[in-house]
Amino acid sequence: MRYNKIRKMDISNGPGVRVSIFMQGCTFNCKNCFNPETHDFNGGQELTDKVIDHILELAQKEYIEGLSILGGEPLHPKNIDASTKLAKKFKETYPEKTIWVWTGFNYENNLKDKEILKYIDYLVDGQFIEEQKNPKLKYAGSSNQRVIDIKKTLKKGQVVEISNN
Repeated sequence: MRYNKIRKMDISNGPGVRVSIFMQGCTFNCKNCFNPETHDFNGGQELTDKVIDHILELAQKEYIEGLSILGGEPLHPKNIDASTKLAKKFKETYPEKTIWVWTGFNYENNLKDKEILKYIDYLVDGQFIEEQKNPKLKYAGSSNQRVIDIKKTLKKGQVVEISNN
């Protein structure tokens, strides 16, 4: 598993100040993707235990509200195990901080039985669609994408969305 970059103080990917990691590798190739440099699975750097420990260290600051995992595609079959490992270690270390994940996959069709859901708080699902681009959305790039409250969704047994406006 590889990653493209880590932002130690990100204010554009989720609420508050967050640590963000952009995973490397994506097969969706959405038209006008904002991160095309993350598509090649061979690019970036190796995501090691040392890198995960570094992310945990960056997140220990009181003003860091949580972790954002983006891409590339963090939930691609080649990436999901490492994304799950990172999310689990983060949640064990900081149970009060939130984890947000962005994916082009659909929750109902591809993700509802994945282990990573035990550890994340919010999932933005759906591929970016240029024709549905909406710069007014808080957490997504196009209007087809949903912001799902995973804890409430798992409890209720059906998708619970939060406002993206």
